[in-house]
Amino acid sequence: MTIGVIGAMQMEVDDLKAQMTDTQTEVYSGVEFVEGKIGDQYVVAAKCGIGKVFAAICAEAMILKYDVDMIVNIGVAGTLTKDLNVLDVAVATNVLQHDMDTSPIGDPKGLLSGINMILLPADTKMVELMCSCLADRDIHYKKGNIATGDQFIATKEQKDYISNTFDAIAAEMEGGSIGHVCYVNKVPFAILRSISDGDGGETDYQTFAEKAAHQSIEVVLEFIGRAEELK
Repeated sequence: MTIGVIGAMQMEVDDLKAQMTDTQTEVYSGVEFVEGKIGDQYVVAAKCGIGKVFAAICAEAMILKYDVDMIVNIGVAGTLTKDLNVLDVAVATNVLQHDMDTSPIGDPKGLLSGINMILLPADTKMVELMCSCLADRDIHYKKGNIATGDQFIATKEQKDYISNTFDAIAAEMEGGSIGHVCYVNKVPFAILRSISDGDGGETDYQTFAEKAAHQSIEVVLEFIGRAEELK
């Protein structure tokens, strides 16, 4: 079994790469992939870059080149709910793309044409294992819809729109497109987001992003160590 791990920023994957042994590095489709082992588990890790297109390129290349059995997307997000504060964790039950909008021709907002879905479900077993890892570390988390778009969501108006329209608990810039690629390729996925910004928006992000990203790595390392439970 091979687990793929994707982060958007270098700081989100540096700690993971540091734990890998027997590593090989290759650039494919403009993305640097590092494959190796963490303990006895085969892992492929990559920094995809920020935004939906970079994330989709990375996920598709990872699936086609390395034939991963599942993908975990780690990183940070902004909260859309009072139930999640900075350094709490959002775990996706579904992902969606809040900036997908063909409503002028009669479609509901967020509809992904072709597959005719708004919500793309994360793998239930992966989600439950991720939540168990969080509980073991006494990290407060919430499961729910995570919204993706090519925007940094900072204003109350933006947050209210996404929360009210899609019942989303967090907003970020990659998970929805990674979930989209995984869905069409029939690859199970999970999305983990440490909250880096709340009411403070960009100011919170600059202060807490690195700490939140490192927390994501700690959780995913435990997830990798317990991956045999998914069989």
